[in-house]
Amino acid sequence: MVGLSRFRVEVNMALRTALVTEDAAAYYAGRPGVTIRRWAHEGRIQRYGSGRGNVRYNVFELNKADRDEWTRELIAPGVAPSIPQRNPKAA
Repeated sequence: MVGLSRFRVEVNMALRTALVTEDAAAYYAGRPGVTIRRWAHEGRIQRYGSGRGNVRYNVFELNKADRDEWTRELIAPGVAPSIPQRNPKAA
């Protein structure tokens, strides 16, 4: 069992950011790491940093997964963030 407490979290409450690693973001959302990366690529969530092992995600942009209170087993993953709307190009 993995608790979020084992992950390092960088918090700035004034800016409402809590930056976490991909593993921590995946655990929080109840989704695989590849999904977190895809959401960042699609613009659903913001990516901070670059390069292998240096990327962080803002946990406040993710929806929390529903987990069992005692075992922390995943009951239901968090809802996916919405896709940002694109402005149509003028013809």
